[in-house]
Amino acid sequence: MLAIRFNRTGKRNRAHFRVVVQEHTKAPGKRHVEIVGSYDPHKKTTLLKKDRILYWVGQGAQVSDAVHNMLVREGIVEAKKIAKKMPRPVVKESVVASVPEVKVEEAVAPSEETVAPAVAPEVTPVVEEVAPIVVEEPKA
Repeated sequence: MLAIRFNRTGKRNRAHFRVVVQEHTKAPGKRHVEIVGSYDPHKKTTLLKKDRILYWVGQGAQVSDAVHNMLVREGIVEAKKIAKKMPRPVVKESVVASVPEVKVEEAVAPSEETVAPAVAPEVTPVVEEVAPIVVEEPKA
């Protein structure tokens, strides 16, 4: 089965993508059937061969989620974007077992009788007597 997907090229921290048609079992950087476009995420430029993309989709090529969203954005395909969601991390039971359970008591609105007025405690300043410092001048 053929797939239309991204093939990453470019330097480290400076990605550039080719849009290629290739067998879905091949690694994205390996042998491809045809290059049908390119995408630069830094400059936000997209170059696509619309007629060739529509040809390959007509031949039964499957489009990856990211490429599908790009084709919708560029107006080549009339459809909704595919929401790509990350899977939630699985919490191991050993971690959950080591965390103690916290009991939450029912929240009851306190009545006026039980609420004590908030009064700041009186602070008495502590004054310590310090002996004056005497500096003797050296004799010449």
